[in-house]
Amino acid sequence: MPRVAVACCVCGQVSCCYAAAVSEDAPQTRGSEAEEGLLDLLGLLAYGSLTAFFRISDDAAMALALADKTALAELAVAQFGHFQLLSRRIEELGGEPATVMHPFVGPIDAFHARTAPSDWLEGLVKAYVGDGIANDFYRMISQVLEPDAAELVQAVLSDSGQAEFVIARVREAIEADPRVAGRLALWARRLMGEALGQAQRVAAEREPLARLLAGPKASQLGDIGRMFASLTDSHVARMTSLGLAD
Repeated sequence: MPRVAVACCVCGQVSCCYAAAVSEDAPQTRGSEAEEGLLDLLGLLAYGSLTAFFRISDDAAMALALADKTALAELAVAQFGHFQLLSRRIEELGGEPATVMHPFVGPIDAFHARTAPSDWLEGLVKAYVGDGIANDFYRMISQVLEPDAAELVQAVLSDSGQAEFVIARVREAIEADPRVAGRLALWARRLMGEALGQAQRVAAEREPLARLLAGPKASQLGDIGRMFASLTDSHVARMTSLGLAD
């Protein structure tokens, strides 16, 4: 079966060069193929939500202030709620959540292993920057879904208060010790490159998702290069909100 061929590079200036070509004889996304692509996306999101639950729980354990522990615990619970919503939808489509998530366990775990934070602040920046890039990518994919599926994806990607919490804590840390800003800015740049590379690999290596992106509604996404340029623009906005912009 023809694949979507992808070649990319993530350069040192936090930009991304992305080129994609779809074989002219690639099958159109319809019927069971569209459902297969949707299951892939839901499985990816479900495992992402599950791992986010564990990571935020770990961040809560590392927090010193009781108020921070409480706030992060609430965010972790919200992520687990997203996992449950996605699992139920997978079951409604005839899938088994663990089976549908399985193809993404290795890639997602490898990404998190490559970007393991060294302290609490790096963990917060990772949750805001790294997860933010991934969520923007998934929102773009949702543009080619049917309305009910798109609504579910948008719901589980909605901000549950994490951005406000992270921004406040990072800015407080920088105010207390301005030297922190340089270290966190370098960390955020690394996360940017890793997250974009991860998004590109997911789009290229999973045939159901590739067919979803190459299907009849693909024109809604516009040029793929512009899509990834938009991800970079959103990253710059997050860096600014954290006080880490150049």
